Amino acid sequence: MTDTTDLLPRVEERLRATLGEPDARAAVTFVGTDRIQVLRFADPDQGLVRYATLGMSAAPMTDPTAVLADPVRGPRAELVLSLRAGRAATDEVLRPLAVFAASPQVEGVVVAPGGSLELGGPLWPDASFTSVLVAEPGGLVPDLELPEPYDPVRFLPLLPMTPNEAAWKRVRGAAALEERWLINGTDLRDPRRTGVPLTD
Repeated sequence: MTDTTDLLPRVEERLRATLGEPDARAAVTFVGTDRIQVLRFADPDQGLVRYATLGMSAAPMTDPTAVLADPVRGPRAELVLSLRAGRAATDEVLRPLAVFAASPQVEGVVVAPGGSLELGGPLWPDASFTSVLVAEPGGLVPDLELPEPYDPVRFLPLLPMTPNEAAWKRVRGAAALEERWLINGTDLRDPRRTGVPLTD
């Protein structure tokens, strides 16, 4: 691969190979950015719906303190959100996901595991979540390895957070919040769940 012209088709191929055929897609273009698509994949066997971005990985994410952006080297990623189907109007999350995926281009941020992405409003109508925690990749969609000198494309899971959980995470850290979720048996895919108890 001498350039990235065939990168996004390869990313979509990896998503299809892992998640099946998408049953819907939407495209969003923000001023000054490349087009971001969001694909929806139904998983009736598990009662889930999964949303994956396509387009975020077209360019590497660059350290905002860097004087010059490297057009080749740097981390590349797409975002994946898994939710229980039929419990809320979760298809409205398509635009927020595109906003998150465009944030490296728009805001110069590097999206990485342990980080947070803030929307400033509900992720979908009546949702109690206004942000997401970026989790470790590799569990659902394997990394897409690319030839040198390109970094692999990583598929980063997103875990919705309530405002209280997000505030607690900022103080205690991502690992502490994930441990709290685990202790309480939290169903992180439930779009109607309430915030986890955060008092000791």
